[in-house]
Amino acid sequence: MKNLLVILLLATTARAQVGAIPGSGRGPASPSTAPPAAGRGRATAAAPAAAAGIASPKDLKYPPLRPIQTPDSAVFTLSNGMKLYLMEDHDLPVVGGIALVRTGSLLDPVQRIGLAQLAGIAMRTGGTAVKTGEQIDTLLDNLASTTESNLGEASGTFSFAGLKENNTATLQLFKEILTQPAFRQDKTELAKTQLRVAVSHRNDDGRAIARREFAGLIYGKDSPFGTQQEYATIDRVSRNDLRAFHQRYFFPANVTLGVWGDFNTAEMKALVEKLFADWTVRQPPVPEFPKVKNAPSPGIFLAEKKDASQSFFSIGHLGGRRDDKDYAALEILGGILLAALSNGGDVGTAWIAGYAQPGLFEISGSANSTSTVAAIKAIKEGIDHIRTAEVPEDVWRKAREAAVNRLAFTDDSRAKLFVRQMTLDYYGYPKGYLQQYQKALESVTRADLLRVAKQYLNPANLTVLVVANPVMFGEPLEKLGPVTKIALAIPEAKPQTIESSDASLAEGKQILLKAQAAVGGAEKLAAVKDYTMLAEYAIDPAVANSGGSKIIQTDRWVAPSVFRQEANLSVGRVTVYTDGKVGWFSTPQRWGALAGPQRTQVFGDLFRVYYRLLLSDRLPGRTLNATEDSTVQISDNTGQVVSLEFDPLTHLPKRMSYDIQQAGGAPIYAEEDYDDFRDVGGIKVPFKIAMKQGGRAFADVVVKDYKINTGLNPLDLARRPQ
Repeated sequence: MKNLLVILLLATTARAQVGAIPGSGRGPASPSTAPPAAGRGRATAAAPAAAAGIASPKDLKYPPLRPIQTPDSAVFTLSNGMKLYLMEDHDLPVVGGIALVRTGSLLDPVQRIGLAQLAGIAMRTGGTAVKTGEQIDTLLDNLASTTESNLGEASGTFSFAGLKENNTATLQLFKEILTQPAFRQDKTELAKTQLRVAVSHRNDDGRAIARREFAGLIYGKDSPFGTQQEYATIDRVSRNDLRAFHQRYFFPANVTLGVWGDFNTAEMKALVEKLFADWTVRQPPVPEFPKVKNAPSPGIFLAEKKDASQSFFSIGHLGGRRDDKDYAALEILGGILLAALSNGGDVGTAWIAGYAQPGLFEISGSANSTSTVAAIKAIKEGIDHIRTAEVPEDVWRKAREAAVNRLAFTDDSRAKLFVRQMTLDYYGYPKGYLQQYQKALESVTRADLLRVAKQYLNPANLTVLVVANPVMFGEPLEKLGPVTKIALAIPEAKPQTIESSDASLAEGKQILLKAQAAVGGAEKLAAVKDYTMLAEYAIDPAVANSGGSKIIQTDRWVAPSVFRQEANLSVGRVTVYTDGKVGWFSTPQRWGALAGPQRTQVFGDLFRVYYRLLLSDRLPGRTLNATEDSTVQISDNTGQVVSLEFDPLTHLPKRMSYDIQQAGGAPIYAEEDYDDFRDVGGIKVPFKIAMKQGGRAFADVVVKDYKINTGLNPLDLARRPQ
C-alpha cells in the first residue's frame, strides 16, 4: 500500500506544471480547491480492517514537512540591462524558461480595455518580423518545443520549454517572439473576435457573474481592478496600438528572464548574452501600477438573471496582501470558514491575497432560490460565530496541517520554486520570504485565529451580491436590507473608427490617390455608372451547413446606390435589392422588406462597391484615415467602417476587412484577399477573391464574367421575381 501511495504521489507530481505568475490583485486559489489533509501527521484509531491484520492508510505516519529550500540560482544583469536568472537542473535533458515583463492590463487605457490581453495573444499567434505564426508553429513542432504568452493584471509572462539539444533554436524563436512581434492583421483580428465572443457570453454563467460583479463592487467599476472589456473597447484597439504597447513596455531593462534545466551556467549566460546583444531598446521607466482605493460598498445587491434556476452569491469585502503580517493566520481562517459554512453544500471561502495589491475576502456559492435569504443569514451568523470564541482544537489543528501540507503540492519541484522566487523578486519581496511564510503557518495558534477574525472580518462591512431570478425567492431579498439592482446588459456592438488627425487624414488621402492611379485613374473610376459581375463561390468544406457547396451569384449596381444581388442556393434563387434607402428580399417561399441584420449586410455591400470605395475621398460623409503605411480605414456617418490594405509595390488593393452584423451576439470579422487583376474597360479589377470569416476560410470566389457601363436600368433591378 505504501508503494502504491508513493507511485500516486509521483504521478501527481509528474503531471503538475509550473504555475502561471499571479497578478497583483487576485491571489491564490480558494482553500476549497486544495487537496484534503485530514488525518495527516496524526495517529488515528485503527479501522476494522486493520484489526484483522490488513494495513490501512489511516495507520500511516508522516514526518513533518522539511523547510522549503529555495534552489540555488545565479543572477546577472546583461550588458543591455536585462536581468537574467539561471538555475541548473540535470535531472532531465530539457531546458525551460520564463520572461517577466513589467506591464499588464492595469495599464490599459480606459477606452481600450483589452489592449494588454490582445497583445499577449497576438504576440504568440501573430508571428514575427521574419516568420508567420504558422511557420513558428511548424518550427516548434519540429523542435519538440513550446512557447506561450500571457499578459495579466500586473505582469506579462512569456515561457518556453524544449529538449536540451534544441535549446539554442528554441531560445532564438523565443527571442524573436519577445522582441519582434509582427501583430499580423489576420491574427490580431482573430484574437479580437475571441474576446468579442467572450463578451457576448459573459452573462451565461451565474456563478461567473457573481464573482465578476462582486469584484467590481469591491474595487470600484471605474478603477482598473473593476473595469471590464466591452465590444467598443476591444474594437478600438488597432494594430498600431499593439505596436505602440510593445514599444513602450518591451525593452531590456523592463524584462527579467529566468532559465532552468540541463545546461552549464557559464555557457547559458554566454548564449543568452549573444542572442539578446542586438536588443538595445531604451525607454523611460514604466509608471507605477494603480493602487486599490479602499472604498467599501457594503449592502445587498441583486443582478437579475431571469433564466437562473438557482441563486448564486458572493459575500465579503476587501482582503489583503501576501506580505501582511497576519496573512498566514488569515489563510488558515479561510479554510476553517470553508469547513464551517459549506456543511456539504456548494460554498467556497478564502482570504485571497495579492502580491502588490489587496485581494478579496470572498465567500461564494449557490443555493436553492427559495432558500437564498436563509442561506445568506446562515453565512453571516457563521462569520459572527467565528469572531466570538476560539475554534476547537481539532478544527484548528486540521486546518493548520492542511495549509502547511499544501506547500508540498504548490512547491513540489525545483522549477516551481525557481519561478516562485523570481515572482517574489519581481514584486520586491525580501529574500527568505517562503521560509518565513512556512514558519508563520506552522506557528499560528487558536488565539491568533480569534484575533484576526475579530480584527479583519467585518460583518458590518459585508458586500452581498446575488445573481438570481427574484420571482423564485422564497423570501424577498429585502429582508436582509435595502437592495440595489445591478444592470447586466451588454452594450451593443457597433463598428469603431480610429481617432483621426490632420496627419492621418492627409496620409490616407495620399494612399488612396496612389491606388486610384494604379487601377486606371480616378476619372475612369468616376466614369463607371453600372456594373454586372457573375461569380462562383466555392464554400469551404469546414463551413457549417453549406460547406463544400458552390454558389453562382450575380451582382448588379447602378450609380450611386441601386444594388441587386441574386444567388442560386440549395433552397432556390434568393434575391435582395436596395435603392440605398429601402429594400426587399425574395426567396422561393416568400418575400419581405429588408430589416435587421439582413438590411445591415446589404447596406454594407453597397458601401463597399469597388469603384465608390476607391473614390471615398470624393464622397461626402466619408472619412479616410491612414492606419498603416499602406492601409486606410474608410468610414461614413452611418456607421460603416472598412479597412483597405494596398500592396506597397503595385498599390493595387490587397485586402479588405470589415465586420458583418449577425442576428445575435458579437459581429463577425470578415476579410477579402484580392488576386488576379484584369483590365475591364480600362480599370483593373480582381477576378479572384479569398474570403475569411472569424479568421477561418469561408469561400474562394472566381469571377466568371464582368461588365461595366452596359446601360443597366434601375427600374429593371427593382422588379421582384414572379
